[in-house]
Parts: sequence; structure tokens; C-alpha cells
Amino acid sequence: MYHRFNENKYPSTNIQMKIFKKHIEIIKNSNYNFHNPNKFNESFDSPKLNKEILITVDDAFESFYKEAWPYLKKNKIPFILFVSTEPVGKQGYMTWDQIREIKNENFVLIGHHSHSHEYLIDETNNDFIADIEKANKIFLQELGGVPKLFSYPFGEYSQFMRDYISKNFDFAFGQHSGVIDFNKDKFELPRFPINEKYGELKRFQSIINYYPLEYYKLFPLEKKLTNETNPPKFKVKFFKEQKNLNNITCYSNELNEWKKSKTNFSNQTLIIEFRGPFKPRRGRVNCSLNDNGKWRWFGIQFPIQEIK
Repeated sequence: MYHRFNENKYPSTNIQMKIFKKHIEIIKNSNYNFHNPNKFNESFDSPKLNKEILITVDDAFESFYKEAWPYLKKNKIPFILFVSTEPVGKQGYMTWDQIREIKNENFVLIGHHSHSHEYLIDETNNDFIADIEKANKIFLQELGGVPKLFSYPFGEYSQFMRDYISKNFDFAFGQHSGVIDFNKDKFELPRFPINEKYGELKRFQSIINYYPLEYYKLFPLEKKLTNETNPPKFKVKFFKEQKNLNNITCYSNELNEWKKSKTNFSNQTLIIEFRGPFKPRRGRVNCSLNDNGKWRWFGIQFPIQEIK
């Protein structure tokens, strides 16, 4: 997941084009295919013989159009561009004409990223629905249809939001790190965020070589945490066929400290005992497994409700 390109003022969401081009080279040199998002729906449930890389870009910043788009277009590299409708045409953002230009290419898909791109998880359920419906009307007017792939702003969602999106879209993406497999919840799909800090080439080489750490069910279903549910009762049920599960190592940032998690494992179920509550704005858990030389990974993000 990328955002800005060559915008040095925003290192937390920016990537240098020279580094981005090296990312693309690493993918090609690894003999991985770029996944065309126009085939995402039809191929999701099909086992892949070879790993495929899906590039996504959030927010439709003008720097993407000026810096990255000419390179992607020249090389016909597939990607999803997730658009929030409210800022389109404003300073620093793409225009609808530019978005339509990109949409016309057969290796590109335009995705839905809400209207306002606000912290929708802090809004009422009705306000959240109104925001999505407003964006739908604008997409229909400007592009002739409503995108069916959704990206949660800031990767944050409650169970209500996830359930609403599941009834109105085909898939939805968060910002928790991980590798997609067909056992993952279609409306809680992971992505590895890439920026100046987390786009370093050695790390990038590692993450594209990760395999999915598959699981049957992950709890809690409600990712939005309140005073009453923080820290959460966290457990992951795995499939009986999975091997080497005792090799799982997890790290989490409760109490604003990234540390190795205290884990218990029995009956194909992983339980984490957190040291204390997660601090606003987000709690994270990342787990990895060395499966006979294959590194498997999943991550979870918990939005923390701030009590004022």
C-alpha cells in the first residue's frame, strides 16, 4: 500500500520514486507476477500456483499522478487506486479527469475510499452510512458506476462498518500487515503499508517473500476497542492440518511498547495475554512462523476509542 510519491514533507506516507522503482525491480527479479485487480473477484477463491503481488495506492494524491503514474503506465503495471470523493480536485489531489484517464486502462481498477476520509470509526453508524452513500452518488456521476472494492480510511473499522461494507461491496482492505489467502475474511484483507520508514529495500525484499499465516478464525470479531474491551481477549484458531504452529512468535504494542507477546498454545488455538491495555490511537499485533524455511505472517490492527 502506497500513498504519496516524492513528497518529502510527508515521510509517514511518502515513498521516493527511485525507491519505488527498485521495489518494482525486486518484484520482477523475484519472478512474481503483478496481480491485475480486474481479475481479483473471479480469482480470489482459486488456489495460486505462484505468488502474485497486488499494488494499491490510497487517496489519489496529485504526486501519484505526476510521479508514479507515467512509470506505471509505461510499464503496464497493474494497481488499484482507492479514491475518496471529497478531496478530488482540491490542492494536492487528482482531478476527476485524471482519475478517468487512469480508469480507462485495462490494468487499473478504481476503488472506493469513502467520501470524507475522516476518522469514520469515530462517527455514528448513520453518519458512516451517509458518508459512503454520498461517495456512491459522486462515483456514479463522475465514473458511471460505484467501485466494488473498498479501502477503510486509516485501515480502521468496527464490526458494524465491516458488516455494512460486506453487504455493499465485494471486498475490503485494511492497513494491517499480512499476506492474502482465500481463507482471509474478504472484508478484512491485509496490506503491507509502505513508506519512507517501512520501504527500506531489505524489508521490502522480506515482505514480498512472506507466505500467508492462515487461520480458521480470529477473535475478537470486534476490532474497535473501548475501555471495557481493552485489552481484548485475543485468540486465533488454526486448521488441524497446519504444522509447525509451535514456532509462532508474536509481537504487540500494548502500553505503547513493542515487545514479544506472552503466548499460550493448545488445541490448535493461540492465546495472547496482553501486559495491559493498548493506547490510542491504534493497537497492533504481528505474528510470524518459520514453517520449514518459509516465513508466514499475519497482523491485526485495533482502533482504540478515545474517551474524552
